Amino acid sequence: MGKWQEMTKEELDTQYSPSKWSPRLGEDAVIKAFEQTVSEGTQKAQAATQTLLNVPYGLGEGEKLDVYLPKVHSETFPLVLFIHGGYWQSLSKDISGFAAEPLVTHGIALAAVGYDVAPKGQLEGMVKQVRCSVAFAVQQYTGISGVYLLGHSAGAHLAAMVLSTDWAEFGVVPNIKGAFLVSGIYDLEPIMHTYANDILRMSWEVAQENSPVRCVPKLEGKGNCQVLIAVAQHDSPEFHRQSQEYFQALGSAGWSASLLDIGNTDHFDVVEKLNQEDYLLTQVILKMILRG
Repeated sequence: MGKWQEMTKEELDTQYSPSKWSPRLGEDAVIKAFEQTVSEGTQKAQAATQTLLNVPYGLGEGEKLDVYLPKVHSETFPLVLFIHGGYWQSLSKDISGFAAEPLVTHGIALAAVGYDVAPKGQLEGMVKQVRCSVAFAVQQYTGISGVYLLGHSAGAHLAAMVLSTDWAEFGVVPNIKGAFLVSGIYDLEPIMHTYANDILRMSWEVAQENSPVRCVPKLEGKGNCQVLIAVAQHDSPEFHRQSQEYFQALGSAGWSASLLDIGNTDHFDVVEKLNQEDYLLTQVILKMILRG
């Protein structure tokens, strides 16, 4: 497969349709199964943990967090902010607590971040909202020992944009110790030429300014943030390329980054399985956080 610029719209639509690449289930079935699995996982997590639901981090209706608290309370605890996917136009925080149980068992809090998806929300607004949620969390919960970002698909894009934030305008510098970016998109330009942009209506300028691969801050040895870029074996070649290029861009700018290709997974179960403590990616996340 050549460069994305040489692909037809049909080819690009296929490359950026994750459900077409799953060997487990058909296109519609894999999406339906995903929504059911994460919904049930979230209900289970809410029944098993202490939660603070719909905590407002801003004034907008969609600007809310669902917080899952550690089982054993201590003065300080790590916080994982989970940013859901859905191509910036579907899904919600309400079914995004499914990864909480293995974390809270180990004294780690999880907050599922709500943001205004399209068509109500515009892409640059979503980036701002997610940045605001991070600033709010560290000001609200003073016992946070470190912030970790966990984003899937479009959520991995938003989490990556948090890494390029100029925190001066927020009046706070969060101690972001790690980011786990799962099956993400880091260059928005190809998306402009796919069906996904029918609702997003991204301009070229917006795509350029909000592409993580184009705005990686130079670290110059100051930061201690570890970035893990994970991609599913059965993600499309374009998703693999995007992950590889963002990994290289981080490395060139002095970041500590690693790239993990997770076998026997597709775009959906690569993140669904985070409700299982013995799953490879869960183990990698727990090890990184507990190492502190």
